[in-house]
Amino acid sequence: MPTQTPKYRAPALDKGLDILELLAGAHKPLSIAEISEGVGRSRGEIFRMLLVLEERDYITRGEGDSGYSVTTRLFRLGMEQPPVKSMIEAALPVMHQLADISGQACHLVVPSHEQIVVITRVDPPGEVALVVRVGHRRPMSQSTSGHVLLAFQDAAVRERWLDMIVKYEPTLDRKKLTKLLVKLRERGYASEPSQVVDAVTDLSAPVLQHGRAVCALTIPFIAQRTEARTTMDDVIAELQHATQEISDALHFGAAARPD
Repeated sequence: MPTQTPKYRAPALDKGLDILELLAGAHKPLSIAEISEGVGRSRGEIFRMLLVLEERDYITRGEGDSGYSVTTRLFRLGMEQPPVKSMIEAALPVMHQLADISGQACHLVVPSHEQIVVITRVDPPGEVALVVRVGHRRPMSQSTSGHVLLAFQDAAVRERWLDMIVKYEPTLDRKKLTKLLVKLRERGYASEPSQVVDAVTDLSAPVLQHGRAVCALTIPFIAQRTEARTTMDDVIAELQHATQEISDALHFGAAARPD
């Protein structure tokens, strides 16, 4: 929630945004009572707001009136932004080629406040792979993709992002994370055991614009007996080649656009 009093107020808009932000950060549907407590407003104040947000498809109620949760409408609106569309258009052909060569699934990740969010993915042609759904979110500090996004930023931007993350994770060992980010940047990619699934190694590399990561391309690597031709080192090399291709496409695409 905002910590400073803004110069101009729009109370109804404030209520709607407070509700959306609360539900977006919740791990389960919330009841009217929980929403009321979470945004610090009475049930009467938020009741009509909930009805309007539901009618406009920003929130939805679960089966049996189990509570409210956000829909993907805001995500879909964000995906229509030209920079995001250009990024996906540049990445998808390369991602398909990467999945075909490596036999692994891959997904593209961007920062979203203190979290990361998956904006597109490509499944491999084989029968075995770990795929991550589009729209999946995870704290930036707790994901390999997030580590890549943090590592490949200007120092000032990285410190600002870390300040923001610490507000949500007061117990975060910032010094330990910073050391990891330095090593990752020197190496040029990340290779870390998955924090979600055993026997999976998350491989991630940055897509760069002007020397900073605008997104991360990530492979949840699974060693497959039938894919002996592609070792993890092979896949890492292909991943770095893919991110370079996407970076080049974004660079030349931006250069070709008129001011």
